[in-house]
Amino acid sequence: MAIVHSKSLRKPSGGMRRAHRKKKKYEMGRPYVPAIVGEEKRKKIRVRGGNYKVRQTGVEFANVATGKGVKRVRVKQVVENPANPFFVRRNIVTKGAVIETEIGYARVTSRPGQDGVVNAVLLPDYKPAGKKK
Repeated sequence: MAIVHSKSLRKPSGGMRRAHRKKKKYEMGRPYVPAIVGEEKRKKIRVRGGNYKVRQTGVEFANVATGKGVKRVRVKQVVENPANPFFVRRNIVTKGAVIETEIGYARVTSRPGQDGVVNAVLLPDYKPAGKKK
């Protein structure tokens, strides 16, 4: 069945609402494709208006903003993800996720599934909850 961003057919009472028309192309949605730490991969998707959106499906590098500038560093793993705790196990990168990089821990500020790039900010005094140091 197609993914649609339209009004639900369920009423607040739980009953069904009668569909007054078919699904429209402008209500179309797409399945979620996670950005997983691994080999760098991108997908180009045609969106409304003939434009293109780049989806990142594999994350190997991140642009990390330090105090002095921006560095392109290798991503090791996902340490924390407030969007979904199970994303940490699967190494899925989303906006707000804390990733471990070569230069330290960083919080992701971009949306890899929408932008096709991982931008992050370095967290100099971050200590992961699971690890003791």
